[in-house]
Amino acid sequence: MAKDIPEEISSTQRELSRRRFLRNAGAVAALPMLGSVAGILGAQGAGAQTYKRNSDHPFFAGHPKYHFVMDNHVTTNSFFTATIYGCQDFCALTGCTFTWTGSQTSVVGQMVAAMESAIASKAAGIGVPLIDNTAFNAPTNAALNAGIPVIAYNADVAPGFVNNRQAYVGQSNLTAGAAVASAILSHGVPHLTKGDVVAGIIATPGTGNIQPRIDGAKPVFTAAGIDFVEVGTSATEGAPEYNAISSWYSGHRDVKFMMTVDSGDSNAVAEFIVNNKLKGKVGGSGWDTGLPVMDAIESGSLLQTVDQQAYLQGFDTLMQLFLYNISGGLMKPTDTDTGIAVVVKGTVGPYLTANRWEGTSAKETVAKPPAKIPY
Repeated sequence: MAKDIPEEISSTQRELSRRRFLRNAGAVAALPMLGSVAGILGAQGAGAQTYKRNSDHPFFAGHPKYHFVMDNHVTTNSFFTATIYGCQDFCALTGCTFTWTGSQTSVVGQMVAAMESAIASKAAGIGVPLIDNTAFNAPTNAALNAGIPVIAYNADVAPGFVNNRQAYVGQSNLTAGAAVASAILSHGVPHLTKGDVVAGIIATPGTGNIQPRIDGAKPVFTAAGIDFVEVGTSATEGAPEYNAISSWYSGHRDVKFMMTVDSGDSNAVAEFIVNNKLKGKVGGSGWDTGLPVMDAIESGSLLQTVDQQAYLQGFDTLMQLFLYNISGGLMKPTDTDTGIAVVVKGTVGPYLTANRWEGTSAKETVAKPPAKIPY
């Protein structure tokens, strides 16, 4: 075959091969402890300012342009902006695509229909919050029977129920609710005593992603002798939630603390306490990391909030679906607990600057890690 290659091309190829050999030999000489091709490639990439895919540095093998479907229960809710960014960034990294679909107002039937459409279109994988304990069983099984992997994110079925999804990516909501209630009892301002009223503010009572947070908190308050009252607001963010909270408060001015369990209500409670100058009179605890919540924590109007890493719920879900596909099913999805990071005044600083990781800015930035990691 070599005699069929023109001499000028053959010479060029030999020169390129020689340069590549010398470059790699230099890397080995500089880092003898590596002693492998993987080590050479890792060393070459470690100091690079940017990374580009080429023949020396492939990102996995050449693969199909997989298309994934992310079904969601509140598609326009601000909490999931970071989740969408996570999906976008993963797809930019791998050349894959995704569809963001489902329901704007937690209508389970619309979400099931979106799953059925994904199956019919032969999607490479489906992510879905299991906000109902039984409604998603049939479409999940249908997807699996069609060879389509399914991962639950943000909401999973309650204990005692079974869905055949392959993994769950998200927070342990029941445990998180209990942890937040305990923190309120220990550090809340005003301090709570037996007989005080705490309102558990929830947008859509009974929904699988947020009801467990209420259910986790209630026994903690009850054991302390606190009168815990569940207050439903609205599945629509903004004025509907704020007005529902305002209306309820007008008839329950004895409430000592408002604990919210979703991002929209958290922003509304933060604004309500600030607007009505209730700091020190009515305590507040948020959920998620909207800027109204973080500003209120900095000012002392809210005690705390919970960061459940919405970005990771998008990025990790698609990453696992991708790995399942490219490995031919060998890389089976595994549960990812996105954590219970309670944010208080002393740790709120990094959240106050709008950023892509928390969904408060679309701008792509590189942040400086903390000098010391708390433990």
